[in-house]
Amino acid sequence: MTTPAGTGVVEIADLVVRYGSAVALDGVSLSAGRGEMVALLGPNGAGKSTLADTLSGILTPASGTVEVGGRLAHIPEGRQLFPDLSVEDNLRLGGWRSRRRDPAQVYELLPQLAAIRRRLAGVLSGGEQQMVAFGRALMSRPDVLVVDELSLGLAPIVTRDLARHLTQLNAEHGLTVLLIEQNARLAFDVCERAYVLEAGRIVAEGPCAELAESPRVARAYLGGSIEETRK
Repeated sequence: MTTPAGTGVVEIADLVVRYGSAVALDGVSLSAGRGEMVALLGPNGAGKSTLADTLSGILTPASGTVEVGGRLAHIPEGRQLFPDLSVEDNLRLGGWRSRRRDPAQVYELLPQLAAIRRRLAGVLSGGEQQMVAFGRALMSRPDVLVVDELSLGLAPIVTRDLARHLTQLNAEHGLTVLLIEQNARLAFDVCERAYVLEAGRIVAEGPCAELAESPRVARAYLGGSIEETRK
């Protein structure tokens, strides 16, 4: 699925973001259509989290444009829960601005959370914390969900379960997803298109199936040539 310029729910054009004199993003452009799942790949320090923070309004760009057609929710890298609050209180905080603080709908979507709703977030496993971060983001009933490093620090089986929830939410609710990942295999499995960000610039983009066939992408992000990864 190709999203023509100017028709996406998320539209970023010629984005430049600086930290003082250091340029973190240098002329970045990307888009995501309604109901589309798009991946942003790149190594540590490439500027992926900077882009997520700019989309969320945490950072102000030096130049360029950022447009989001609807309500955006951001699952930050490291989850950033309130460890001394219960799961349910963390969820309610996600609905603070919308004043929709009843988590019943989130419990229907993510029934695992109902069973642990009274537990403190700080004592949960990494996978449970990521699930709470999902639920907290969904409390705002977003049109766009930005997920920063879904797989970070999680066991593969936990990551697969979370990815399944993400694709289910996309399929059943038409949620537009921008998945920011270092794990290219995961990103290519769940997303239709992807962008590759290196040193603050987009160096490749296209359908995931085509990017997986690229020797450069396969070597850098899949551990070898595409023929080698199939063995």
